[in-house]
Amino acid sequence: MGEKDIITAILRYLKTVSGCFAWKTHGGMYGTAGLPDIICCINGRFVALEVKTPAGKLTKLQEITIQKINAAKGKAYKVTSLQEVREIIQNLNS
Repeated sequence: MGEKDIITAILRYLKTVSGCFAWKTHGGMYGTAGLPDIICCINGRFVALEVKTPAGKLTKLQEITIQKINAAKGKAYKVTSLQEVREIIQNLNS
């Protein structure tokens, strides 16, 4: 399963999560470099998801961006599957 397929599955799932507003960020000259692939607000919590295949690695800029989001009291994660996202959301609500 490629990164695009994982992103599609995650976005489809997030649409079913109560209290969740999520969107896919897009790179390019008008985007912000290093910004995670999916940004969400889940019941008032800021959540960012950088999606990779199981073999995928974060770039240095992606690592730094995730650290900055977490330092600002948001939640940012590298995820490789829909199951990981389900677990993250379940833990947010615990």
